Amino acid sequence: LGIPSVVDRLIQQALLQQLTPIFDPLFSDYSYGFRPGRSAHQAVEMARTHVAAGHRCCVELDLEKFFDRVNHDILMFCVERHVEDKQVLRLIRRYLEAGVMSGGVVSHRQEGAPQGGPLSPLLSNILLDELDRELERRGHRFVRYADDANIYVRSPRAGERVLASVERFLNHRLKLRLNRDKSRVAGSWKCDYLGYGMSWHSQPRLRVATMSLRRVRDRLRELLRGVRGHKMANVIERVNPVLRGWAGYFKLSQSKRPLEELDGWVRHKLRCVIWRQWKQPSTRARNLMRLGLSEERACKSAFNGRGPWWNSGAPHMNQALPKKLWDRLGLVSILDTINRLNRMA
Repeated sequence: LGIPSVVDRLIQQALLQQLTPIFDPLFSDYSYGFRPGRSAHQAVEMARTHVAAGHRCCVELDLEKFFDRVNHDILMFCVERHVEDKQVLRLIRRYLEAGVMSGGVVSHRQEGAPQGGPLSPLLSNILLDELDRELERRGHRFVRYADDANIYVRSPRAGERVLASVERFLNHRLKLRLNRDKSRVAGSWKCDYLGYGMSWHSQPRLRVATMSLRRVRDRLRELLRGVRGHKMANVIERVNPVLRGWAGYFKLSQSKRPLEELDGWVRHKLRCVIWRQWKQPSTRARNLMRLGLSEERACKSAFNGRGPWWNSGAPHMNQALPKKLWDRLGLVSILDTINRLNRMA
């Protein structure tokens, strides 16, 4: 990321405030990334609408190193069609050509646009609006969020034709390249978009993509590493923001089982933390009895010789530390949070 200085950021923000009212009304209705009043949720819903209308084959477009390959002249031509102020145009050009310091040597960009500044998303939308207009001219059903775009067609054969023609357009008109290893034609249920996947019943249903589930588990594992000596209240305070934010983003999911399984996995991880904190079998037996298990069962469970992960998922720990106890401790339940958010909508 090219993180701008404070002065650069102020200048970019001023340009953004002046340029957004000019360009945003011109953008396609199928463009959702970094636009006022538009969101990733709306993009995902539009993708589902296309599939529900019978366009069940998806053309996934992956732009290779998009921000590194932006052609300055093409982008400036797109800007100049709607901006006449020479000083503004000069500022944008200087922003695009801003030097990069590597090893103490400053080198100016010949192509590409800085990432991380306030102006970058708008400039990317200005350039990729050319792609949007071409797709609309051809009558395609599509959705784009920044440089993440899917096109929906009725058959794999049509999808292959569209992929080839879009690649030619990007190469010749915008001087951009598709990553052919990641761009593909597949059934909509095999294509994830913005963290969501789809399953098919009588109508397409949104679900959390497998990769999204894997990433949140990895993130939680990272947060729970080295918390053995911490109080459980502090551990819960550490993981709750991730769980709450994740639930807020994936509230559109209509498949509940993966959410229940993720909630169960989180509780399993926290029970494992507690089991390790108890350390000695005698301490485990005493705490299990304090949590309601009989003396015989508590001792049998505490001295069973099994490992922490097995014990933390076993019936004795589930009974001692049930979901309602975690609710009282303030642990965020993803499924409960999503249900509550959807009731409020």
